[in-house]
Amino acid sequence: MTTQADIFESEVVAERPLADRMRPQTVDEVFGQQHLLAQDKPLRKAIESGHLHSMIFWGPPGTGKTTMARLIAHSSDAQFLSLSAVFSGVKDIREAISTAKSTRAEFGKDTVLFVDEVHRFNKSQQDGFLPYIEDGTIIFIGATTENPSFELNNALLSRARVYVLRSLSDEDMQHVIKTALVSEKGLAERGLMIEEAACTLLAQAADGDARRALNLLEIAADLSEQSQITESAIKEVVAGGVLRRFDKGGEAFYDQISALHKSVRGSDPDAALYWLCRMIDGGCDPLYIARRVVRMASEDIGNADPRGLQLALDAWEVQERLGSPEGELAIAQAVVYLASAPKSNAVYKAFNQAMAAAKSSGSLEVPLHLRNAPTRLMKELDYGKEYRYAHDEPEGYAAGENYFPEEMKQPHNYYQPVDRGLEQRIAARLQYLRELDKKQGR
Repeated sequence: MTTQADIFESEVVAERPLADRMRPQTVDEVFGQQHLLAQDKPLRKAIESGHLHSMIFWGPPGTGKTTMARLIAHSSDAQFLSLSAVFSGVKDIREAISTAKSTRAEFGKDTVLFVDEVHRFNKSQQDGFLPYIEDGTIIFIGATTENPSFELNNALLSRARVYVLRSLSDEDMQHVIKTALVSEKGLAERGLMIEEAACTLLAQAADGDARRALNLLEIAADLSEQSQITESAIKEVVAGGVLRRFDKGGEAFYDQISALHKSVRGSDPDAALYWLCRMIDGGCDPLYIARRVVRMASEDIGNADPRGLQLALDAWEVQERLGSPEGELAIAQAVVYLASAPKSNAVYKAFNQAMAAAKSSGSLEVPLHLRNAPTRLMKELDYGKEYRYAHDEPEGYAAGENYFPEEMKQPHNYYQPVDRGLEQRIAARLQYLRELDKKQGR
């Protein structure tokens, strides 16, 4: 746990990392969060007025969650206490609460308790904050990169307002970089300049994370032998490659697979390819993508083009057998094909309706004429009696026959083919067979 009377002063400024030295000291120095910090926004008003409330900051790394928490405490002359859910436990929480109580009793000051990575705390740990939020012992500010709806208790969410922080744009990032080069608390004394192409490349490599941008800039500055940071210097710094934001199981993971699926469903092969590449570039397991592509083939293409499912399965097999990059190209082929194919969710809808009927209808008996009769006793009990063998019927169809339980004799047309692709022909065939049923009085 850390306690700071003045969070913006340090005796050893030069030894601190550039990202820490460049931490904004006022609301106006915070980049990329104007939807929260513009003059007419509630959070800006709360900070300037000193009227604080408990809150959750939800956003990607490097977007200013910690900085904003510090600014809020500083603006209201409140004590600032910090915990990390990665390293802290119940003992640390109790110590923080005790400090907050002592500060209020001795100095009459509020305490902002900032909890980084708050989603790492379990339910009981999260519940531990509730009474102290309720009685005003602490102003609780939690920071998380995960969706609070899934990761935080409803009780905690009901006592704290959620603010969503956005990734910094490339334009914001370039401003951060150039400001660091001319700032006295940054790199001004070194007199460095940066090429426009280098600045653009660095901003892109940072991927919306200001902390990452400043860390990379500091490395590039240390490696620079001239007064100018060149594009080649930045390429050297990021030579190992910078993976895009992708958390392999959290919000970004499900958002991107959702975007891929919806792009395929929406028949946009270009967008589908983009999201596929975003996931691969971010480190997603291609086998996971292959499995989801098989789902897309059944759910959204179905019998409008049954070849889609086979192509998806083939791509999965190629990935398993050959790995990358051959497998990834095969998955891309399947994704483009599925996005371009005629669409039908008729089987998907029919399956869901039939499943609902199976669950709600109970254990209805199989009609006698549909039962197997391998023994004499079963035949004596009329198992299989009056069954009509379809191949012996005209056109190979037993018109008017019922295959549902006796209690479900009314028509149940779960499968409704769409007027696209192969399902056009399937629909015509089923309609013809239903006309034959009508002639038989069914």
